[in-house]
This record gives sequence, structure tokens and C-alpha cells, in this order.
Amino acid sequence: MRAVQSKDARFDGWFFTAVLTTKIYCRPSCPVVPPKVQNMRFYPSAAAAQQAGFRACKRCRPDASPGSPEWNDRADLVARAMRLISDGVVDRDGVPGLATQLGYSVRQVQRQLQAELGAGPLALARAQRAQTARMLIETSDLQMADVAFASGFSSVRTFNETVQEVFALSPSELRGRAQRGSHPTAPGTISLRLPFRAPLTPDNLFGHLIATGVPGVEEWYGGAYRRTLRLPHGHGVVALKPMPDHIACQLSLTDQRDLAIAISRCRRMLDLDADPIAVDELLADDPFLAPLIAKAPGRRVPRTVDGNEFAVRAVLGQQVSTAAARTHASRLVLAYGEPVDDPAGGLTHLFPTMEALAGLDPETLAFPKSRRTTLTTLIATLAAGDIDLGAGSDWDRARAQLAELPGIGPWTVESIAMRALGDPDAFVASDLGIRYAARDLGLPEAPKPLIAHARAWRPWRAYAVQYLWATGDHAINKIPTELPNDGVR
Repeated sequence: MRAVQSKDARFDGWFFTAVLTTKIYCRPSCPVVPPKVQNMRFYPSAAAAQQAGFRACKRCRPDASPGSPEWNDRADLVARAMRLISDGVVDRDGVPGLATQLGYSVRQVQRQLQAELGAGPLALARAQRAQTARMLIETSDLQMADVAFASGFSSVRTFNETVQEVFALSPSELRGRAQRGSHPTAPGTISLRLPFRAPLTPDNLFGHLIATGVPGVEEWYGGAYRRTLRLPHGHGVVALKPMPDHIACQLSLTDQRDLAIAISRCRRMLDLDADPIAVDELLADDPFLAPLIAKAPGRRVPRTVDGNEFAVRAVLGQQVSTAAARTHASRLVLAYGEPVDDPAGGLTHLFPTMEALAGLDPETLAFPKSRRTTLTTLIATLAAGDIDLGAGSDWDRARAQLAELPGIGPWTVESIAMRALGDPDAFVASDLGIRYAARDLGLPEAPKPLIAHARAWRPWRAYAVQYLWATGDHAINKIPTELPNDGVR
């Protein structure tokens, strides 16, 4: 109740407030005058509020608030299920497909989601479809029938009824309201604003993605980080640009049905659903980290849009420079990646699938035989589906399976856990940059005593890594400066 009275935006996405008299649900930070306590109800998800008969507030737009940090900070059944639902699994494979990926029965999944979120997987997926529909209605010139099917609805009638029920406006009314202040975009491009919880320091987040980017797959151009995306129904290109209160996102997709999935993967890559206040408050208790946090609060963990891709790149980056790792990855992309057209920039390929890489000749790899074995074994294991590095993966199991592969030690396992699995407590204690930062700050430099000291940073050690890395003079900590009317590729 105090969060609602103080209109605290830090709690947006954590819960939703519904008003019995108006039948509207809002964010905690909604600017309207709070209702009487006896008229308020609280729900753990937008889907639960919608299922209870409440519609979204037209002023604070609770459906567009940042997602709950819990789903990216936990590895239990509910969190894994929410990540998979966000990745479109229910729309593609139904609830049975979701349960199969989680390794539980349909009944167990439904019961756990209902108990914690007040809604089952179908209601949660429906809420996501409604949000996707609103984005397409407001940001594209697609015909409404196309919007309906691109959003995952089975019929135009269901689409119309859901939009009216959730937003208390018809699809045409939503588009009319949005077009009053709309800005033109290139044909086939969808422009979105990705919200986040403030504060956010973007330099290391974008700097890391840009400095380690694979030529042809990623680039910095026109003031935006751009990359190709492999999606369930086709491919896409995304351009992401940090703004003071949001991330500007432009998506070009070969199939509009992939919109919600593309947005989810971009949010995950940029760690936009993190709770920086909770992270920084705990880490700032350490006097060694406190000055770093005060100087640039809200650092995020640069993650990935594809766990398998990052695992391959992590092995390519073992014991070599950033430039060498990019070169190795670029050679694989040119040899095995799928070509794409990018009229707006210089992207040329999708990163290769594991099935395509399974055919590579180890003798063509320009590094030691032991690392060739590591790479080919990893690729074969991922191609066979023996290790799950996807959105719904079991973090502990994936860690254990990776550690069993030849040539994959703690640095590689923790790098994959941090950036592919999304574990907020992953810690690369043996990383050279971390050891240099620890030495300069007066922290223990050797991995074992540093790990012992870092116990106090749990469960946010992956964020401590970002603050430590940021002390170094390295390209990963800087967003490139552009020349007028020119891009840095």
C-alpha cells in the first residue's frame, strides 16, 4: 500500500493494483489519486487482474510496464515457465509443450502458476498476446486482420473481443489514439519503446555488446547496436539505442508473429527487467564496491539472444583477445551462417545453427587441437539437444553438464551461466579483468579468496562483475563515439 501511495515506480511489474469501483488495474506508480484502501485489490500479474475482470488503465498503461525481476533472477519451475511463456512456447506448442520443456506434468505446471501468479499458462499467454497486439496496432500500419494473427490470436473475433476487454477500447480506437503523436518509420519497421527500471548505466552494457560483436551478425551503426535474430518463424534485424528513460527499439521481421518473441529476447539481452535498486543496495554494503556504485549506478549484465550461440563464442574466446575471438566467430559465420538482406545497415548473416556447425572440419580451425576438441564436442552436444541453454533451462543442471565436457572449466561455465543462462549470481573469479580490478581495489586477487569475499555479494555476483570490469580501460566499457553522419562498424 505504501508503494501505491508514494507512486513508487520501482515496484512497476512486481504487482498490479486493481480498483473495485472502476474495474481498472494500474501500475503502483499510476499518477491518478489512489483509491480508498477498501476498494483496492492486489494481483501478482497483469494476467491475474485481467482474469478477475479488470481492464488496463489508459493513463499508466500497466501492460507496458517492465516485467517482474523475479523471472530472470530465479531458476525454479514458475520462473522457468514464465521465461518460456515470454518466449512464445505456449503460442507455438500449447501448454503440453510448455510442460514437456519443463519436465513436469501439465497439471503440476498449471497448479504452480495459479498458486503464485493467480493465473494459468493460457491466461498468461493471452495477456502477452494482448500486449503484442497493442504494440502492432500502435506502431505499424498492418491491417487489423494481420495484427490479429501476428499477435497469436486464432481469429479476428477473439482478437477484437480481447482488445476491447483488456483495454476498454476497440483496435481502431487504439490506433487512432496512437497516431495523434506518431512518427513515421521505414516500411516494414516496427518502432517500440522498451521500458526499464531506473537507474540504468548503458556504457558497459552496450559497450560490451559492441566491442565483442561478431562482424556480419552485429554492428554499431547510426547510434544504435544492431544485430540479426534467428526466430521461430523467420529472422529479423533489431536496432537498439539507449535513451534517458527507455531503450529505442526498431525491429524488422520477416514474419510478424515473431514480434513478442523478438521483444522478449531483446529485453533479456539488455537485462531490462532487473531491479537495480535491490542489486545496488546490497552490493553497496561492501566498502570496496560502494564508490563504484555511487559513480555509475544501475549497471546491467549484457546477456544474449541465443544461449547456444553464446556458448560457442565463449569457447572461441578462451585464452585469446577480444579481437581474436571476433575473428574466429566471423570465420564461422561466413562459412556456415545464413545470408540475410539488411538495406538499413551492414549486417549480412545469421549466426550458424548448431546443426550447421556440426559439419565443420576441425582442421580448418586456427587454434590448438585441444580447443578444437572442446568446440566440436560442445557443438555436437548442443546439436543433439543434450544440454538446454534456452530460456527455460535448469541452471544447476546446465552448469553440471557443461563442466563434464572436455576443456570447459570454471571460467567458461560461469561466463555461459552469466550471459546465456542469465544467472544473476554467476561469478567469473578467474577472469583476468576481474583479477586486475580486485588487485587495484585492494580485494583478494586469487580466485579462491575472492570467491570467499564475494559470498556477501550473493545473489548478485554477476552484477558485481560488471562494476569490477568497468574499472578497466577497455572498449567493453565505452559506447563508441561516432563521426557526423557516419557509423562505426
